[in-house]
Amino acid sequence: MENRHTGRVLLIYTGGTIGMGRNPQTGALEPLDFEHLAREMYEFRYLRVAFDTYQFTPPIDSSDMTPRQWAQLVEIISSHYHDYDGFVILHGTDTMAYTASALSFMLENLTKPVILTGSQLPIGQLRTDGKENLITSIELAAATHADGSPMVPEVCIYFSGKLIRGNRATKIAADGFNAFDSFNYPVLCHAGVNFVYHEHHILTPDYTRPMTPHTAMDTNVVVFSLFPGIEEKIFRHVLESPEVRGIVIRSFGSGNAPQQPWLLRLFTSASERGATVVNISQCVSGTVEMGRYDTGYHLQSTGVISGRDSTVEAAVTKLMYLQARYDDPQTIRDMMNRSIAGEITLNFKL
Repeated sequence: MENRHTGRVLLIYTGGTIGMGRNPQTGALEPLDFEHLAREMYEFRYLRVAFDTYQFTPPIDSSDMTPRQWAQLVEIISSHYHDYDGFVILHGTDTMAYTASALSFMLENLTKPVILTGSQLPIGQLRTDGKENLITSIELAAATHADGSPMVPEVCIYFSGKLIRGNRATKIAADGFNAFDSFNYPVLCHAGVNFVYHEHHILTPDYTRPMTPHTAMDTNVVVFSLFPGIEEKIFRHVLESPEVRGIVIRSFGSGNAPQQPWLLRLFTSASERGATVVNISQCVSGTVEMGRYDTGYHLQSTGVISGRDSTVEAAVTKLMYLQARYDDPQTIRDMMNRSIAGEITLNFKL
């Protein structure tokens, strides 16, 4: 087994609400020195897990998160991989599901926990949800089986008592403490009085193989939602753009689209020039089954592929990852129909 138990966790603070403090002069929220804050909080003295901190300088708002920061996170984790039992990333909630999805692909054959968390209120405020989210995330990142193997060797999001697979998570609330949910995959662990792990839902990596980091992402991807009344002249500008290599369509229901000849022609043309067109549902739960209704069946003949039960965050970041690794469009399409890191369910009839 590659893992060597160290009893330590690396805490990576990228920014976000959890590490903000209120300026006494202006009343505005601004980033704090998180390492100093963590040392001063008495709750951390009772943790049975040792942790070190790494802080982005300057911290960033999660709305400014880009693939460059994803690559930075991959480099931090890979360079310290053998020094820690797990990693906790403090991150703003707005793009947390995108980062979690991206890291699940970029950290190939991950054999240790990487847990993203944050808060809806700054950690220094009286009613903050940040303390529980952070302390529980550290404990989850350090948790092991009796043989020393990690309980949850995958990229996850922990929020409000639930540990969720990162590439299955979606932000569901702008101001509620229960900010994330996973509609198409069960929760990996419920954290109440005790931790209740659902081990048959947790990925099992190949411990005989090393973790392989990837830092390149091809961002020539676009996402759009279908809606009644969509105009050809606007739609064409998107699909005919030569730079676009990946297109994520958010279709109706189980993968249905208007039966407009011009729409089918544009999908066919995009596929023929080498773009990967992926069909995911606008619904928060369920899967794309383009063969269920005639309005979805016709999409298959244009080269559009099913995104199954993928979230939009997972579909976008998976395309970025695959486009950076492969030049051949058919290889990318084939890989989109495989589960790389548990991001889609394969036992649905398409």
